[in-house]
Amino acid sequence: MRRGVDGGFPAEFGALAALVADADVTDIFVNGANSVWVDRGAGAERQTSFTMTEGEVRSLAVRLLSLGGRHVDEAAPCVDARLHDGIRVHAVLPPVSPNGTLLSIRLPRVRRLSLDDLERGGLFARVERTFVDSLVERRVNILITGAGGSGKTTLLSAVLGAASPADRIVAIEDVAELRVDHPHFVSLEARQANLEGVGAVPLERLVREALRMRPDRLVLGECRGAEVRELLTALNTGHDGGAGTLHANSLADVPARLEALGALAGLSAEAVARQAVSAIGCIVHLQRSGSQRVLAQAGVFAVDDHDRLRVVEQ
Repeated sequence: MRRGVDGGFPAEFGALAALVADADVTDIFVNGANSVWVDRGAGAERQTSFTMTEGEVRSLAVRLLSLGGRHVDEAAPCVDARLHDGIRVHAVLPPVSPNGTLLSIRLPRVRRLSLDDLERGGLFARVERTFVDSLVERRVNILITGAGGSGKTTLLSAVLGAASPADRIVAIEDVAELRVDHPHFVSLEARQANLEGVGAVPLERLVREALRMRPDRLVLGECRGAEVRELLTALNTGHDGGAGTLHANSLADVPARLEALGALAGLSAEAVARQAVSAIGCIVHLQRSGSQRVLAQAGVFAVDDHDRLRVVEQ
């Protein structure tokens, strides 16, 4: 049973409280009125017993995001927030979502997983655990890639948990998701502007703030857009042992993915290539098949004859 703030069902989730309290549930999706789906590790399944009106879904979305310090309305119809215990909530309101309010809830595992736990679960069936241990010990900057739900954040949390207890780890995230079992782990979370349009604390500022905190390992969480510039900046500051995550379908797709995100940040393909080669010592790629997640490939960045980024598989 997943415990809420008061030790029982997390009542703030209303009709979804029992699903949130279920330790097997990793994701809950509400697709407007009377459409609730859950993922217990083997793919999304519809919950036909749940009935919610559009008004109830919208009210729930507004309430949950407010608990996470964010606001959602017609002016800001797509919002992400983190609640207690690392629960992540994302909402999209009409008319951006024509068929009703969309609510996506990502639930962390009740127990923080270590590299030992991931090894027992079969994650290292293709790439040996000793390879990852070596990356941590040698303080290599790591980029963890994979599709959504492949376990990138889980692996990153486990890798950071394996770092020396003497290391000071500073993580920068758009929405704080990392759950790291380490005695000296601190996290900075970006903040959106308030209703008056002030008070925003963007990722690029947090990178500067983190550098003033004397990190031994500097981490930037998931990159989905122009913040890839901040990832490359953070890992190019002379700090080693850092890490980040990136969505990509395969190891071979990572260079094109980085170039596309770099273009959003105003970086040329050549600039992305040179920064990535300097910043990132190893790429590890995760794949998911049903409920099984596996570390499928590993590689290093190189620059080709045309100053473009490529990956050499290890």
